[in-house]
Amino acid sequence: MNAIADILMAAGAMGAGLYCIVLARRLRRFTDLEKGVGGAVAVLSAQVDDLSRMLQGAETRAGEAAARLAAVSDRAEAAAGRLELLLASLHDLPQPAPRPTPPVFVRHPEMAGRR
Repeated sequence: MNAIADILMAAGAMGAGLYCIVLARRLRRFTDLEKGVGGAVAVLSAQVDDLSRMLQGAETRAGEAAARLAAVSDRAEAAAGRLELLLASLHDLPQPAPRPTPPVFVRHPEMAGRR
């Protein structure tokens, strides 16, 4: 009976060892930097770095554009103020005299009222 228990114990140990070898190979393939999840994580990490650099550049450009827009808006407001002053000063000018109507040639004055 002891011999059968020893044989079963040895078979179980061999099965457990074989299972560990298979798991070790799978884990090695899983964490491989070329094909496995490790490679995917490395690629995603590089993409995140690229995106963060692009985002910082976009934020910088957006800040510069906002500053330029504020400067242009200030210039436009100043120009609008000057235009308002010019228009207000034009209201003080006298109105021009109406133009006389040009003379109309009528061949027969008695026929002028009819058509």
